[in-house]
Amino acid sequence: MSLIAPPLSLYVHMPWCVKKCPYCDFNSHGLRGEPPPYEAYVDALLADLDADLRDFGAAIHGRAVHSVFFGGGTPSLFTPEQIARFLDGVRERLPLAAGTEITLETNPGTVEHGRFDGYLAAGVNRLSFGIQSFDDDKLRRLGRIHSASEAEAAVKSAQDAGYSNINLDLMYALPEQSQEGALADVARAVALQPTHVSHYQLTLEPNTAFAANPPPLPDDDHAWAMQEACEQQLADAGYRQYEVSAYARPDRRCEHNLNYWRFGDYLGIGAGAHGKITDVAAGDIIRRWKTRHPKAYLAAPGSPERIGGSNPVAADELPFEYMLNALRLIDGVPMADFAERTGLPAARIGAALKRAREQGWLSGEADRLHTTALGQRFLNDVISGFLD
Repeated sequence: MSLIAPPLSLYVHMPWCVKKCPYCDFNSHGLRGEPPPYEAYVDALLADLDADLRDFGAAIHGRAVHSVFFGGGTPSLFTPEQIARFLDGVRERLPLAAGTEITLETNPGTVEHGRFDGYLAAGVNRLSFGIQSFDDDKLRRLGRIHSASEAEAAVKSAQDAGYSNINLDLMYALPEQSQEGALADVARAVALQPTHVSHYQLTLEPNTAFAANPPPLPDDDHAWAMQEACEQQLADAGYRQYEVSAYARPDRRCEHNLNYWRFGDYLGIGAGAHGKITDVAAGDIIRRWKTRHPKAYLAAPGSPERIGGSNPVAADELPFEYMLNALRLIDGVPMADFAERTGLPAARIGAALKRAREQGWLSGEADRLHTTALGQRFLNDVISGFLD
C-alpha cells in the first residue's frame, strides 16, 4: 500500500509565559528581567519556516495549509502586529486553504493579552482561553495569575471584539476538588457560550513542581465520577464530545487538533516545536523537532542547529503511533485511513484488532476503527495493544 499525503497544518510555538505553572510540562519559560526579543523571534520563525520548506522540498510543495495553531507558552504575549507580520509571511510562502482555521492560545490575565480586535484583523479567527477553573482558590493553587472574574471579562471582551469561535480550557480533579466544584466550573464555562470546551484531568507530569511536591488530588474513582458527571452536563448544554477531552457545538470542532488525531501532517516551527511530514515519493513519514531553549533557537535562525532531531518513523512503530491519535476520536476513523496514512496493509494490525474486539474495546465494524464506551475507559490499554 502506498502512502497518500494527508492534510497539512502549521503549528507555531511561542515559548514565553508570565509565570510557569506548577503542573506544566510544556516547553514554556516564565518572564524574567528584560522582555523577550519578540521581534527577533518572529524573524526566527520565518527563517525556520523557510528552511523547513527547503528541507522537505517536494513533500510540501504545492500543498495548502488547512489550519494554523499558535501554542505556548502564552502566544498572546506577542502583539497583534507581530502575529500579523508572521501570518503575512506565511501567506507569502504557503497557500492557505479557503476558511483556514487560525487559533491563538491566550490567558485571561490582563497583562497577558493584546487587543482582541487586533488579533482578529491579523487573521486569527479562533481563540483558546486557558481558564482551567472559575474557583479563585483552585486558580491560586494551580499557580494561575488570573481570577475567575478576569477570566469571564476576558472572554466577553473577545466576544465584543467580534470573536464567534472560542475554546475554553478547563481542568478537573484539582487539589481537594469535589464533584460539585467540577460541575460548577463547567456551568460557569457554559454560561459564557463558547463554541468549544476542552476538559482535562489534572495529572502529575514528571519534572514539574507538582511532581516534586504533589498536592492532594481526588483518587481515580472520584476523578472518573467527575469526568462522567461533567460529560453529561456538557452534553445537556449542547456540547458533543468528539474526542477524549474535547466537546464542541455543531460544526465547531477544532480542525487543527482533528488533523493531529487523524494522523495528518503538520510543520512545527518555533523552539521545541514538533512536526510530522509524509514524503510520498520516498515512502517515509518523518518526525522533526526543534531545539527547545529559546536562546539556542534564536542563535540559529534557519540553520541546521535549530533542529533538535529528525528521523523517519520505523514501520514497526507506525501502528502504535497511528492508534495513539486516531483512537482518541469518539466516532473513530475509517479503516481505509490506516493504510493510506501509514503505508501499511490492514493485515499488519489484524491480530491486535482481533484481541481488542474480543475484549470489547473495539466495535466489530469491519470498515471503521471505533472504540466502544468500555474501550474509551481503558484507552491506554487499547492503544498499548498495538505496540506488538
